[in-house]
Amino acid sequence: MKKIVSLTIALALGWTGGAMAQEQAMTQQEVSAQLAEQGYTDIHDLDFHHGMWTARARSGDGEHVALRIDPETGRAYPDKQVSRFSEADVRASLSTQGFTHVHDVDFDHGIWTAKAKSAAGAGVSLQIDAQTGRIIGGD
Repeated sequence: MKKIVSLTIALALGWTGGAMAQEQAMTQQEVSAQLAEQGYTDIHDLDFHHGMWTARARSGDGEHVALRIDPETGRAYPDKQVSRFSEADVRASLSTQGFTHVHDVDFDHGIWTAKAKSAAGAGVSLQIDAQTGRIIGGD
């Protein structure tokens, strides 16, 4: 229960941040600089779609990685990340925030994704940080 409450709070706070990211997304140059600061090299295929920046790069240990990047903070999420939350945790949290018809919940490339209906009835696609539970992107 404590885990769900924490995830609910994180997602509730994150939804606002995710919505803000649509209005205050970092520029391509800012994202590239932020990735370099995080230790990534050979950054290429930097693109914005589905509410997030994506790129391919080399990690600090020389491995090729696919990245999803938070458009507001520039934090990189490598494709080989482990989640702190289960699918059930994500579904429960979204439901308690007023989302309905939660479906297609999936952990892919280090990010939870889900589709749902907002409290207003609009269909939304959400991207959720696997470590904090914060909604970091969406359409």
